[in-house]
Amino acid sequence: MTILIMAVGLVALYSVTYQREALFKSIFLSQFFRAVIGVVILLLLSNFNYRRFYDFAYILYAISIFLLLIVLVTGREILGARRWIEFLGLNFQPAELAKLSLILVLARQFSQRQTYGSGFRTYGIINTFFKELFYPFLFVLVPMALIILQPDLGTALLLLPIFLSVLFISEIKIAYIFSLVGLGLLSMPLFWNFLREYQKERLLVFLNPNIDPLGAGYTIIQSKIAVGSGGFLGKGWLAGTQNQLNFLPERHTDFIFSVIGEEWGFLGVTLLILLYCALIFYAIRIVEQTNDKFAKFLSVGFISLFAIQVIINISMTIGICPVVGLSLPLISYGGSSMFTFLIFIAILLNINKKRIVF
Repeated sequence: MTILIMAVGLVALYSVTYQREALFKSIFLSQFFRAVIGVVILLLLSNFNYRRFYDFAYILYAISIFLLLIVLVTGREILGARRWIEFLGLNFQPAELAKLSLILVLARQFSQRQTYGSGFRTYGIINTFFKELFYPFLFVLVPMALIILQPDLGTALLLLPIFLSVLFISEIKIAYIFSLVGLGLLSMPLFWNFLREYQKERLLVFLNPNIDPLGAGYTIIQSKIAVGSGGFLGKGWLAGTQNQLNFLPERHTDFIFSVIGEEWGFLGVTLLILLYCALIFYAIRIVEQTNDKFAKFLSVGFISLFAIQVIINISMTIGICPVVGLSLPLISYGGSSMFTFLIFIAILLNINKKRIVF
Protein backbone atom coordinates (compact mmCIF):
# COMPACT_ATOMS: atom_id res chain seq x y z
CA MET A 1 0.00 0.00 0.00
CA THR A 2 2.71 2.44 0.99
CA ILE A 3 4.79 1.81 -2.12
CA LEU A 4 1.70 2.05 -4.34
CA ILE A 5 0.80 5.44 -2.85
CA MET A 6 4.37 6.66 -3.36
CA ALA A 7 4.26 5.38 -6.96
CA VAL A 8 1.12 7.44 -7.59
CA GLY A 9 2.99 10.49 -6.33
CA LEU A 10 5.95 9.87 -8.62
CA VAL A 11 3.67 9.40 -11.63
CA ALA A 12 1.96 12.73 -10.84
CA LEU A 13 5.27 14.52 -10.30
CA TYR A 14 6.56 13.23 -13.62
CA SER A 15 3.52 14.72 -15.32
CA VAL A 16 4.16 18.04 -13.59
CA THR A 17 7.85 18.28 -14.49
CA TYR A 18 8.66 16.28 -17.63
CA GLN A 19 8.31 19.23 -20.01
CA ARG A 20 10.98 21.28 -18.24
CA GLU A 21 14.39 19.71 -17.75
CA ALA A 22 15.36 21.86 -14.77
CA LEU A 23 12.17 20.98 -12.88
CA PHE A 24 12.47 17.34 -13.90
CA LYS A 25 15.92 17.11 -12.30
CA SER A 26 15.24 19.22 -9.22
CA ILE A 27 11.80 17.82 -8.40
CA PHE A 28 11.06 14.45 -10.02
CA LEU A 29 14.53 12.87 -9.89
CA SER A 30 15.12 14.28 -6.42
CA GLN A 31 11.83 12.82 -5.18
CA PHE A 32 12.54 9.51 -6.90
CA PHE A 33 15.87 9.09 -5.11
CA ARG A 34 14.25 10.15 -1.83
CA ALA A 35 11.60 7.50 -2.36
CA VAL A 36 14.25 4.82 -2.90
CA ILE A 37 16.13 5.90 0.22
CA GLY A 38 12.84 6.10 2.10
CA VAL A 39 11.90 2.52 1.23
CA VAL A 40 15.31 1.34 2.44
CA ILE A 41 14.79 3.24 5.71
CA LEU A 42 11.31 1.72 5.97
CA LEU A 43 12.66 -1.82 5.62
CA LEU A 44 15.49 -1.23 8.08
CA LEU A 45 13.40 0.49 10.76
CA SER A 46 10.64 -2.10 10.50
CA ASN A 47 13.14 -4.47 12.16
CA PHE A 48 14.11 -1.91 14.80
CA ASN A 49 12.39 -2.56 18.13
CA TYR A 50 9.82 0.23 18.49
CA ARG A 51 10.22 0.14 22.29
CA ARG A 52 13.58 1.84 21.83
CA PHE A 53 11.67 4.95 20.73
CA TYR A 54 10.19 5.01 24.24
CA ASP A 55 13.69 5.67 25.59
CA PHE A 56 14.52 8.28 22.92
CA ALA A 57 11.21 10.18 23.05
CA TYR A 58 12.33 13.11 25.22
CA ILE A 59 15.69 13.37 23.44
CA LEU A 60 14.03 13.58 20.02
CA TYR A 61 11.56 16.11 21.39
CA ALA A 62 14.37 18.30 22.75
CA ILE A 63 16.22 18.09 19.42
CA SER A 64 13.08 19.08 17.50
CA ILE A 65 12.52 22.12 19.76
CA PHE A 66 16.14 23.16 19.32
CA LEU A 67 15.83 22.89 15.53
CA LEU A 68 12.59 24.88 15.57
CA LEU A 69 14.44 27.65 17.40
CA ILE A 70 17.34 27.47 14.94
CA VAL A 71 15.05 27.72 11.91
CA LEU A 72 13.55 30.97 13.25
CA VAL A 73 17.03 32.52 13.34
CA THR A 74 18.98 31.03 10.46
CA GLY A 75 16.34 29.12 8.49
CA ARG A 76 15.94 29.44 4.75
CA GLU A 77 13.21 31.92 3.88
CA ILE A 78 10.82 31.04 1.04
CA LEU A 79 7.79 33.24 0.22
CA GLY A 80 8.13 35.06 3.55
CA ALA A 81 8.26 31.92 5.71
CA ARG A 82 11.22 30.41 7.55
CA ARG A 83 10.47 26.68 7.65
CA TRP A 84 13.60 25.02 6.29
CA ILE A 85 17.15 24.42 7.46
CA GLU A 86 19.72 23.87 4.74
CA PHE A 87 22.30 21.20 5.53
CA LEU A 88 24.82 19.76 3.06
CA GLY A 89 22.78 21.15 0.19
CA LEU A 90 19.57 19.53 1.45
CA ASN A 91 16.54 21.32 2.87
CA PHE A 92 15.08 19.92 6.08
CA GLN A 93 11.81 20.99 7.72
CA PRO A 94 12.07 20.73 11.54
CA ALA A 95 8.27 20.88 11.89
CA GLU A 96 8.10 17.33 10.48
CA LEU A 97 10.45 16.06 13.18
CA ALA A 98 8.30 17.92 15.72
CA LYS A 99 5.26 15.87 14.64
CA LEU A 100 7.18 12.64 15.12
CA SER A 101 8.72 13.57 18.46
CA LEU A 102 5.45 14.99 19.83
CA ILE A 103 3.58 11.74 19.14
CA LEU A 104 6.39 9.76 20.79
CA VAL A 105 6.33 11.99 23.88
CA LEU A 106 2.54 11.91 24.17
CA ALA A 107 2.54 8.12 23.75
CA ARG A 108 5.10 7.82 26.55
CA GLN A 109 3.26 10.29 28.79
CA PHE A 110 -0.15 8.70 28.43
CA SER A 111 1.14 5.13 28.62
CA GLN A 112 2.69 6.03 31.97
CA ARG A 113 -0.47 7.77 33.06
CA GLN A 114 -2.53 4.75 32.16
CA THR A 115 -0.31 2.58 34.32
CA TYR A 116 -0.38 4.82 37.36
CA GLY A 117 -3.33 7.07 36.58
CA SER A 118 -5.99 5.55 38.85
CA GLY A 119 -4.58 7.41 41.83
CA PHE A 120 -4.84 10.77 40.09
CA ARG A 121 -8.60 10.66 40.15
CA THR A 122 -8.73 10.62 43.98
CA TYR A 123 -7.07 14.03 44.19
CA GLY A 124 -9.99 15.90 42.65
CA ILE A 125 -10.87 17.66 39.45
CA ILE A 126 -8.15 20.34 39.67
CA ASN A 127 -5.36 17.84 40.16
CA THR A 128 -6.75 15.69 37.33
CA PHE A 129 -6.91 18.72 35.03
CA PHE A 130 -3.28 19.68 35.61
CA LYS A 131 -1.76 16.21 35.56
CA GLU A 132 -3.85 14.64 32.82
CA LEU A 133 -4.60 17.65 30.61
CA PHE A 134 -2.51 20.74 31.24
CA TYR A 135 0.89 19.12 31.74
CA PRO A 136 0.72 16.94 28.59
CA PHE A 137 -0.67 19.92 26.64
CA LEU A 138 2.51 21.88 27.40
CA PHE A 139 4.38 19.42 25.17
CA VAL A 140 1.98 20.43 22.39
CA LEU A 141 2.00 24.15 23.11
CA VAL A 142 5.77 24.70 22.79
CA PRO A 143 6.30 23.33 19.25
CA MET A 144 2.93 24.74 18.22
CA ALA A 145 3.98 28.28 19.20
CA LEU A 146 7.35 27.96 17.46
CA ILE A 147 5.76 26.65 14.26
CA ILE A 148 3.22 29.51 14.25
CA LEU A 149 6.14 31.97 14.38
CA GLN A 150 7.62 30.56 11.13
CA PRO A 151 4.70 31.15 10.16
CA ASP A 152 3.05 27.81 9.41
CA LEU A 153 -0.43 27.90 10.90
CA GLY A 154 -1.62 24.74 9.15
CA THR A 155 1.06 22.49 10.61
CA ALA A 156 0.73 24.13 14.03
CA LEU A 157 -3.02 23.49 14.19
CA LEU A 158 -2.44 19.91 13.07
CA LEU A 159 -0.81 19.21 16.45
CA LEU A 160 -4.11 19.77 18.28
CA PRO A 161 -6.08 16.81 16.84
CA ILE A 162 -3.06 14.60 17.52
CA PHE A 163 -3.30 15.54 21.20
CA LEU A 164 -7.08 15.13 21.27
CA SER A 165 -6.98 11.71 19.61
CA VAL A 166 -4.44 10.39 22.11
CA LEU A 167 -6.46 11.97 24.91
CA PHE A 168 -9.63 10.34 23.61
CA ILE A 169 -8.39 6.75 24.03
CA SER A 170 -6.94 7.42 27.47
CA GLU A 171 -8.97 6.84 30.63
CA ILE A 172 -9.69 10.52 31.14
CA LYS A 173 -13.36 11.45 31.37
CA ILE A 174 -14.94 12.44 28.09
CA ALA A 175 -16.40 15.55 29.75
CA TYR A 176 -12.89 16.97 30.16
CA ILE A 177 -12.20 16.49 26.45
CA PHE A 178 -15.43 18.21 25.41
CA SER A 179 -14.67 21.04 27.82
CA LEU A 180 -11.23 21.48 26.26
CA VAL A 181 -12.68 21.47 22.74
CA GLY A 182 -15.40 23.90 23.79
CA LEU A 183 -12.87 26.36 25.22
CA GLY A 184 -10.88 26.14 22.00
CA LEU A 185 -13.93 26.87 19.85
CA LEU A 186 -14.98 29.79 22.04
CA SER A 187 -11.51 31.33 21.83
CA MET A 188 -11.27 31.09 18.04
CA PRO A 189 -12.65 34.60 17.36
CA LEU A 190 -9.90 36.03 19.56
CA PHE A 191 -7.21 34.64 17.24
CA TRP A 192 -8.47 36.59 14.23
CA ASN A 193 -6.49 39.68 15.28
CA PHE A 194 -3.31 37.58 15.56
CA LEU A 195 -3.53 36.22 12.02
CA ARG A 196 -1.33 37.64 9.28
CA GLU A 197 -2.98 39.38 6.36
CA TYR A 198 -2.43 36.51 3.91
CA GLN A 199 -3.97 34.09 6.43
CA LYS A 200 -7.05 36.30 6.75
CA GLU A 201 -7.24 36.47 2.95
CA ARG A 202 -7.19 32.67 2.73
CA LEU A 203 -10.13 32.40 5.10
CA LEU A 204 -12.11 35.07 3.24
CA VAL A 205 -11.29 33.48 -0.11
CA PHE A 206 -12.48 30.13 1.25
CA LEU A 207 -15.89 31.70 1.88
CA ASN A 208 -15.91 33.35 -1.55
CA PRO A 209 -13.02 32.65 -3.98
CA ASN A 210 -14.40 35.19 -6.45
CA ILE A 211 -13.62 38.16 -4.20
CA ASP A 212 -10.02 37.98 -5.49
CA PRO A 213 -10.03 35.67 -8.54
CA LEU A 214 -6.63 36.79 -9.82
CA GLY A 215 -4.97 36.96 -6.39
CA ALA A 216 -5.60 34.93 -3.26
CA GLY A 217 -8.52 33.07 -4.89
CA TYR A 218 -6.67 32.14 -8.09
CA THR A 219 -5.14 28.86 -6.93
CA ILE A 220 -8.32 27.38 -5.46
CA ILE A 221 -10.34 28.40 -8.54
CA GLN A 222 -7.83 26.69 -10.85
CA SER A 223 -7.70 23.66 -8.58
CA LYS A 224 -11.47 23.21 -8.68
CA ILE A 225 -11.44 23.61 -12.46
CA ALA A 226 -8.73 20.93 -12.73
CA VAL A 227 -10.51 18.42 -10.50
CA GLY A 228 -13.92 19.09 -12.06
CA SER A 229 -12.68 18.84 -15.64
CA GLY A 230 -11.24 15.37 -14.97
CA GLY A 231 -14.69 13.81 -15.10
CA PHE A 232 -15.03 10.11 -14.38
CA LEU A 233 -11.99 8.70 -16.21
CA GLY A 234 -9.82 11.83 -16.42
CA LYS A 235 -8.14 13.48 -19.38
CA GLY A 236 -5.31 10.96 -19.39
CA TRP A 237 -1.77 10.96 -18.08
CA LEU A 238 0.26 13.98 -19.27
CA ALA A 239 -2.91 15.42 -20.85
CA GLY A 240 -4.25 17.69 -18.08
CA THR A 241 -4.58 21.21 -19.46
CA GLN A 242 -4.54 23.06 -16.10
CA ASN A 243 -1.36 21.16 -15.26
CA GLN A 244 0.48 21.16 -18.58
CA LEU A 245 -0.36 24.78 -19.43
CA ASN A 246 0.83 26.00 -16.01
CA PHE A 247 -2.52 27.38 -14.86
CA LEU A 248 -2.28 25.56 -11.52
CA PRO A 249 0.29 26.91 -9.00
CA GLU A 250 1.97 24.72 -6.37
CA ARG A 251 0.87 21.61 -8.24
CA HIS A 252 3.92 19.62 -7.15
CA THR A 253 3.28 20.21 -3.44
CA ASP A 254 0.00 21.28 -1.84
CA PHE A 255 -2.15 20.90 -4.98
CA ILE A 256 -0.84 17.68 -6.44
CA PHE A 257 -4.22 16.06 -5.79
CA SER A 258 -5.67 18.43 -8.41
CA VAL A 259 -3.23 17.02 -10.98
CA ILE A 260 -4.32 13.47 -10.14
CA GLY A 261 -8.00 14.46 -10.29
CA GLU A 262 -7.61 16.14 -13.68
CA GLU A 263 -5.59 13.39 -15.35
CA TRP A 264 -7.08 10.28 -13.69
CA GLY A 265 -10.56 11.51 -12.91
CA PHE A 266 -13.01 10.34 -10.28
CA LEU A 267 -11.96 6.72 -10.73
CA GLY A 268 -8.28 7.52 -10.14
CA VAL A 269 -8.79 9.62 -7.02
CA THR A 270 -11.20 7.02 -5.63
CA LEU A 271 -8.55 4.32 -5.97
CA LEU A 272 -6.02 6.61 -4.27
CA ILE A 273 -8.40 7.31 -1.39
CA LEU A 274 -9.04 3.56 -1.04
CA LEU A 275 -5.28 3.00 -0.73
CA TYR A 276 -5.15 5.62 2.02
CA CYS A 277 -8.12 4.00 3.76
CA ALA A 278 -6.48 0.56 3.56
CA LEU A 279 -3.34 1.93 5.24
CA ILE A 280 -5.40 3.64 7.95
CA PHE A 281 -7.48 0.49 8.60
CA TYR A 282 -4.24 -1.50 8.87
CA ALA A 283 -3.06 0.89 11.58
CA ILE A 284 -6.44 0.70 13.37
CA ARG A 285 -6.21 -3.10 13.38
CA ILE A 286 -2.83 -2.83 15.09
CA VAL A 287 -4.38 -0.57 17.76
CA GLU A 288 -7.08 -3.13 18.38
CA GLN A 289 -4.75 -6.12 18.59
CA THR A 290 -1.80 -4.80 20.59
CA ASN A 291 -1.80 -4.91 24.38
CA ASP A 292 1.15 -2.57 24.72
CA LYS A 293 -0.14 0.84 25.82
CA PHE A 294 2.80 2.74 24.36
CA ALA A 295 2.23 1.07 20.99
CA LYS A 296 -1.49 1.80 21.18
CA PHE A 297 -1.03 5.52 21.84
CA LEU A 298 1.74 5.72 19.25
CA SER A 299 -0.45 4.13 16.59
CA VAL A 300 -3.42 6.38 17.39
CA GLY A 301 -1.21 9.47 17.14
CA PHE A 302 0.00 8.37 13.71
CA ILE A 303 -3.52 7.53 12.51
CA SER A 304 -4.83 10.96 13.50
CA LEU A 305 -1.89 12.79 11.90
CA PHE A 306 -2.04 10.79 8.69
CA ALA A 307 -5.82 10.75 8.26
CA ILE A 308 -6.38 14.42 9.12
CA GLN A 309 -3.59 15.60 6.82
CA VAL A 310 -5.04 13.55 3.94
CA ILE A 311 -8.55 14.88 4.61
CA ILE A 312 -7.45 18.52 4.92
CA ASN A 313 -5.27 18.45 1.79
CA ILE A 314 -7.97 16.89 -0.37
CA SER A 315 -10.61 19.18 1.12
CA MET A 316 -8.67 22.34 0.38
CA THR A 317 -8.00 21.34 -3.24
CA ILE A 318 -11.73 20.94 -3.89
CA GLY A 319 -12.71 24.09 -2.00
CA ILE A 320 -14.41 22.72 1.12
CA CYS A 321 -11.58 23.71 3.48
CA PRO A 322 -9.37 26.84 3.68
CA VAL A 323 -5.94 26.59 2.08
CA VAL A 324 -3.56 25.88 4.96
CA GLY A 325 -0.43 24.66 3.19
CA LEU A 326 -0.45 20.98 4.16
CA SER A 327 1.07 18.44 1.79
CA LEU A 328 -0.59 15.21 0.66
CA PRO A 329 1.17 12.41 2.60
CA LEU A 330 3.59 10.25 0.55
CA ILE A 331 2.45 12.01 -2.64
CA SER A 332 3.53 15.67 -2.54
CA TYR A 333 7.09 16.71 -3.28
CA GLY A 334 9.21 16.97 -0.16
CA GLY A 335 11.64 14.71 1.66
CA SER A 336 10.99 15.73 5.27
CA SER A 337 7.31 14.82 5.15
CA MET A 338 7.91 11.59 3.26
CA PHE A 339 10.59 10.34 5.66
CA THR A 340 8.44 11.24 8.69
CA PHE A 341 5.50 9.18 7.48
CA LEU A 342 7.73 6.29 6.40
CA ILE A 343 9.28 6.19 9.87
CA PHE A 344 5.79 5.99 11.37
CA ILE A 345 4.82 3.20 9.00
CA ALA A 346 8.03 1.32 9.85
CA ILE A 347 7.16 1.62 13.54
CA LEU A 348 3.67 0.25 12.83
CA LEU A 349 5.17 -2.72 10.97
CA ASN A 350 7.42 -3.47 13.92
CA ILE A 351 4.53 -3.14 16.37
CA ASN A 352 2.61 -5.64 14.28
CA LYS A 353 5.55 -8.06 14.40
CA LYS A 354 5.93 -7.82 18.17
CA ARG A 355 2.31 -7.40 19.27
CA ILE A 356 2.10 -11.06 20.38
CA VAL A 357 4.81 -10.44 22.95
CA PHE A 358 2.69 -7.93 24.88
